Amino acid sequence: MSHRLEACLLFDIDGTLVDTDRIHIVAFNEITSQYGVEVDEATYKARVSGRINEDILADLLPHVPATEHAAIGHRKEALFREMATDMVPLEGLIDLLDWADSVSLRYAAVTNAPRENAELVLRTLKATERFASVVLADDLAYAKPHPLPYLTGLQRLNGDGAQSVAFEDSKTGVISAHAAGLGVIGMTTSLDAATLKSVGARLAAPNYNDLELRRFIKDRTGKR
Repeated sequence: MSHRLEACLLFDIDGTLVDTDRIHIVAFNEITSQYGVEVDEATYKARVSGRINEDILADLLPHVPATEHAAIGHRKEALFREMATDMVPLEGLIDLLDWADSVSLRYAAVTNAPRENAELVLRTLKATERFASVVLADDLAYAKPHPLPYLTGLQRLNGDGAQSVAFEDSKTGVISAHAAGLGVIGMTTSLDAATLKSVGARLAAPNYNDLELRRFIKDRTGKR
């Protein structure tokens, strides 16, 4: 007997649960500057945001042997975790999670970030136990922008994409969630609304208190 699919919420982590871009920019720049490459805000948005380190470093450091990229990526992520000491949730996030709990709407995290980073963010937000699952691209055959991470999130929550909502701040993330059949809300921590909508976001919002965002979630999920 098949189980009836349910509405659910799927959240990216970096730039979506917390605004970590400024920390990532500093960490990347500190590492890549050792190889003569500067990562400023424009470079970060165009060539880093939402991608996995393997692809980022192949793009930024083509003059460095590919065999060294993994170690460079590990150094950068360790530096990020060392620097990420004052993370706070995006405005309205905790209230939204409280509402979701009150209407029995399950939610999970879906991220291209390394496990240690994801665990650090959720632990800092005191939200580790709240999320029903954490989907890590490192555990899958394909990362975002492939739809597999979000399809996996839906599968783990017995979720129906047509009733569910994803929250993303990067082009790769929006493309992934949109391709998985989710209604995507773009969070404008990294990119502007027009850019996020151009790759599949249904609407864009600066934070989780946005009234249009709240209406969209209720309409999509059927939860009130």
